[in-house]
Amino acid sequence: MATKRTKSTPKSKARKQDKTKLPLRRRLKRLVYIGALGMAAFVVLAVAAFTVLNPPTTHTIWSEKQRLGSVDRSWVRFEDVAPVMGRSVVAAEDANFCEHWGFDMTAIRAAIAEGAQRGGSTLSQQVVKNVYLWQERSWLRKGLEAGLTPLVEGIWSKRRILEVYLNVAEFGEGVFGVEAASWHYFGVGPEALTARQAALLAAVLPSPRTRDAGRPSKAVSRRAQAIMDGAATIAADGRAACFEGGQAG
Repeated sequence: MATKRTKSTPKSKARKQDKTKLPLRRRLKRLVYIGALGMAAFVVLAVAAFTVLNPPTTHTIWSEKQRLGSVDRSWVRFEDVAPVMGRSVVAAEDANFCEHWGFDMTAIRAAIAEGAQRGGSTLSQQVVKNVYLWQERSWLRKGLEAGLTPLVEGIWSKRRILEVYLNVAEFGEGVFGVEAASWHYFGVGPEALTARQAALLAAVLPSPRTRDAGRPSKAVSRRAQAIMDGAATIAADGRAACFEGGQAG
């Protein structure tokens, strides 16, 4: 007995095509989803790793080493740095460091109001830029910085953020970190820095290649005096409590 052959209509053909395409779409979505999860996990691990591991280098340190041939840098533990150095950097760069979650909205509003005359980046943002990103300004870098900063704030302690900053910050041409800077400018280890010396080092941070902590200009000296006053203020009003951890000095 002959069987009837049914004709394929355009609609049935379209349904068959949809059935073959649907799994492909699902597979692509799954791949994108897995890729996004993998990237997110990698970023979290990269941030978490540096809670216990010290960043071996940064983009700036690497590029300066290529340009100069060598750089002066040695890692030093936070507890081996004079406490006044930490206070001086916070007073100079981010007075509300202990009070914000990575972004100082008051400083950002002031930066917008004053234009290019003032910076609004917190120490946390600067650490993210130095350790994970690059210095050149771009919307991409700013976007990545905005995404990574809360993550660093959530995983690292404030003390760790400041410790890493002190070890990767540029204090002069080819001079990175407070250990190298204290020996380079004053001939002492970072544990022996005086309030004046710490303030001078903090005063060069906005422009380390044009300012000299060892031979400060009048403007740098005035800035250092203001930083000394600010460091004493944040010690007295409790804004150093999140990173001091019982240190004195």
